[in-house]
Amino acid sequence: MNEFANRKIYITGFFVLVFAIIVGRLFYIQIVDSYYKRTADQNAMRYEYQYPARGLIFDRNGTLLVGNQTVYDIVVIPREVAAFDTTALARVLGMTEAQVHSTLNAIKAAAKKNAAYQPALFCRQVSTEAFALLQEKWFKFPGFYAQARSIRAYPRRLAGNLIGYIGEADTASITADPFYIQGSFMGKIGIERSYENALRGKRGLTIYMRDKLNRVRDRYAGGAYDTVAIPGANIVCTIDADLQEYGEQLMQNKVGSIVAVEPATGEILTLVSTPNFDPELFIDVHRAGERNALALDPLKPLFNRAVMAQYPPGSIFKCVNALVGLQEGTVSVNTTHACDGGYYFGNRRVGCHRHASPLNLIQSLQMSCNAYYCHEFRGIIDKPEFGSPQAGFAAWRRHVESFGIGQRLESDIPNELRGLLPTAASYDKMHGANRWKSATILSLAIGQGELGVTPLHMANLAATIANRGYYYTPHVAKSIQGGKIDRRFLTPHTTTISREHFAPVVEGMYLAVNGDVGSTARWTKMPDVPICGKTGTAQNPHGEDHSVFICFAPKDNPKIALAVYVENSGAGASWAAPTASLMVEKYLKKAVTRKWLEGYVMNANLLPQNTQNGAAKKQ
Repeated sequence: MNEFANRKIYITGFFVLVFAIIVGRLFYIQIVDSYYKRTADQNAMRYEYQYPARGLIFDRNGTLLVGNQTVYDIVVIPREVAAFDTTALARVLGMTEAQVHSTLNAIKAAAKKNAAYQPALFCRQVSTEAFALLQEKWFKFPGFYAQARSIRAYPRRLAGNLIGYIGEADTASITADPFYIQGSFMGKIGIERSYENALRGKRGLTIYMRDKLNRVRDRYAGGAYDTVAIPGANIVCTIDADLQEYGEQLMQNKVGSIVAVEPATGEILTLVSTPNFDPELFIDVHRAGERNALALDPLKPLFNRAVMAQYPPGSIFKCVNALVGLQEGTVSVNTTHACDGGYYFGNRRVGCHRHASPLNLIQSLQMSCNAYYCHEFRGIIDKPEFGSPQAGFAAWRRHVESFGIGQRLESDIPNELRGLLPTAASYDKMHGANRWKSATILSLAIGQGELGVTPLHMANLAATIANRGYYYTPHVAKSIQGGKIDRRFLTPHTTTISREHFAPVVEGMYLAVNGDVGSTARWTKMPDVPICGKTGTAQNPHGEDHSVFICFAPKDNPKIALAVYVENSGAGASWAAPTASLMVEKYLKKAVTRKWLEGYVMNANLLPQNTQNGAAKKQ
């Protein structure tokens, strides 16, 4: 009896357990796991996405920089494909029959893992002519459909590195953001990337029901769950298209950058990086070979030098050292130093070009004397009140950092670098703790050594001096349709230098362009516009020195501040200064009258000899 009772209990328990497993599994399938429901829905419904038109991009004057044009993608629903005229489809789409078969087979193989009733991309960017032919022959291609989408159009074909381009969303983006699905496009670099969320709009969706024969019938729930595509927001950027175009013309066959800023707002007027690239390369799927050539170009046209190249600033940095010395009281306007071809200490020498001597502070900027700034820099670092070179360096570094140097300026341009500003710890590592002094780091006096700044930093420095002590974060968005630009672009950043100390530095920069013999950039002055500028010749251990120039104009109530950096081209006065002077004339007067100077700059080919026939010529 006990044995029978035990057996009954075991059998009952077994059936209860099996029943519990079945109920639990049904609960999991129907309530917890949506896979089967999703599969059933996909078999019963057809989802048709509408891609919104991407927002337009205008320059500050209303000129269209980036627009849209309509193209057609061909999609296929694997379960609906029946026998079709392969030869005719291949001919219309510009494919071979083998390509048609291999593409369709790949789509069918992928569809085994998911629902085969959903459209999959078969062919992208069919021409208008090909689409017109397809419309007449759809009955020959069961299971194939057309899906309209907009792609970018570039009326001016300018500023590739600044505007950027769009490309297909990668797996990580699709996983992270439900907006993107396979085949979606998104901004990759430049403004297209920075303002992707505003420009992309909202995708639309139409859901259709299928009958038992898988034929599309009515809209699901009468269209209650359909959504309408909402176009992206238009953006007005701060760029002046005419000035941008002129800057790119001046920088043809040169490697470098031009960045121009409006001092009163921080709005970027021009951002040129050369060699440049044609943004239209990235909208045509048939130009993959040309895109690959860009990636292989030794001069890296896809590299945005304006915000990603870290250069030694050279003598333009003397403006900063002069301001720090004035603030710390280690130099005055009347402080003079002699120069006998350079600065000598021990058995070492920092060379200098020939000029009048001795010079006061204003003259030192006018004539860019290296010896003066070696004396002046050591005066800061060795100031007795600091007690040690390390403490003097810390004070110097704090002042320099207040100009935005050594940190990201937090502009709205992607991939902006912070530059290089050495720390005491880095010198301790190089020379031993507290075993270095002012003479050890003397190269900082003339903007060399461990310093590195981007052209954006340089233009921001010019704007800071133009404003006599403050700057606004440089930015390229002027207004966003239905939105506001970030408040960080409206907040001024004040340096640690008192306003009154900027007057002699401004005067020295004014005389550098407008002074007598010895002024480093006087041959590029404008007769009726007072430009204030500072030349720089940045030493390059790998070849010819770099030509550097920063300036702003007019002297009072300045409207434009800019930096020009031309790689491997020699002294700052030779190429960077005349380029900047022409940019100022173009912006303030809308036309250039100094054709002799324009021709000098535009006709120069300063590309490295080993790239003369390379892709870098395609700017």
